Amino acid sequence: MTHSIALTFEDGVTRFVESRPGETVADAAYRLGINIPLDCRDGACGTCKCRVDSGSYDGGSYIEDALSEEEAASGLALACQARPRSDLVVAIPAASTACKTRPQGFETTLRGVQRLSPTTLAFTLERPAGFAFLPGQYVNLRVPGTDQQRAYSFSSAPGAEALSFLVRDIPDGLMSGWLRAAQPGARMEFTGPAGSFYLRPPARPLLLLAGGTGLAPFLAMLGALAEAGCPQPVRLVYGVTNDEDLVGLAEIEALGARLPDFACITTVARADSPHPRKGYVTDHVAADWLHGGAADLYLCGPPPMVEAVRSWLGAQGISPAAFHYEKFTPSAPAEPARRAA
Repeated sequence: MTHSIALTFEDGVTRFVESRPGETVADAAYRLGINIPLDCRDGACGTCKCRVDSGSYDGGSYIEDALSEEEAASGLALACQARPRSDLVVAIPAASTACKTRPQGFETTLRGVQRLSPTTLAFTLERPAGFAFLPGQYVNLRVPGTDQQRAYSFSSAPGAEALSFLVRDIPDGLMSGWLRAAQPGARMEFTGPAGSFYLRPPARPLLLLAGGTGLAPFLAMLGALAEAGCPQPVRLVYGVTNDEDLVGLAEIEALGARLPDFACITTVARADSPHPRKGYVTDHVAADWLHGGAADLYLCGPPPMVEAVRSWLGAQGISPAAFHYEKFTPSAPAEPARRAA
């Protein structure tokens, strides 16, 4: 039986490989020309030590000097010995370029663009054959007619038929300007997937904090949790600047209905908003949602929001069991010489 192995590298690049029956992680990677760190191949040197973030495997045979019992218990493995028993996500302690690989490029077509609010667009692409990603990751999309790229996180779950994204509609934005006039069937190119901000197996309660279109990766995560099932409580706090920035509420409700223990709170920062909750996401996190630190925290939003949450955690004197975050900044305005047609 074959299994999918997602190799995540230190520079954010992810490459998916298929392991053949009885094949090790290293053998599967090298068969495709991905030269992950490797030396002895006998479980003796520890050069190929990596972290298995998700999935089950046979750790194989090795000596204590190469991998201690404590390291193995913490999720470390030797790529030259580990044989998948399921799909795996494996973090390689090296840059993709050092392993003689790079992000993959894909061509696809635009299915359609939907206006979700005066400030937000959603668009959907045909899914290229064989393309895979981890919930929470992003791709770099080339703006048609230009040499410019923009990074967007998937809002669709990995198992979805098509690839979906959320975009802040910036008046002079290069990509959003192109999308406003785009027609279904337009050709688009992207590289990826990429990013170390992705959902890990839910071993503890989950607290998700989203700011603006930083909601996108959480929609992908909720979709993945709904498909696979989640025994842990999941809490989402979604904050925006203005009421018109709130989008995706029906989708959140539908996905949350498929989870056994889910709650979502929305908040608007603008002081004169009629929304029932105002302020920042940290103003509306219930005291018990961090479970005294025994929770996994995922955060996606603009840099000031990320720094504010880090400061808030320090003030609370709480360190989450795991803290995964991704900062994003608004796309740059279009340059007149590079505007899409």
